[in-house]
Amino acid sequence: MAINPVIWFELYVDDMARARAFYESVFQLTLEPMGDAAMEYFAFPMQDDRVGAGGALAKMEGMAPGGGGGTLIYFHCDDCAVEESRVAGAGGTVIKPKMSLGPYGFMSLVLDTEGNTIGLHSQA
Repeated sequence: MAINPVIWFELYVDDMARARAFYESVFQLTLEPMGDAAMEYFAFPMQDDRVGAGGALAKMEGMAPGGGGGTLIYFHCDDCAVEESRVAGAGGTVIKPKMSLGPYGFMSLVLDTEGNTIGLHSQA
């Protein structure tokens, strides 16, 4: 396979303003509006020539947020403890604080303001 198999993700939300505030605060970035009248969409910054998948927060009829446990998206961090430290102040909850994965780095699991569980991953 010439490319990584995952190319896009969507995190479904009920309250876009609240969700945007959470992700922009935790990751210290600005989400960019995109989409059309059928859905409300705010994309994470991305570059086509970089490793990793692009994605967005999405509010769409018939699609609900939630932590059903079927899929987990991990966000790259330089040190996941830094982003983890911003979660509670942004309205989320830390589920599993930073823990070692041995030679694979470190991870944290957090719950966003919409009920979605996401992972934070770092090598340090």
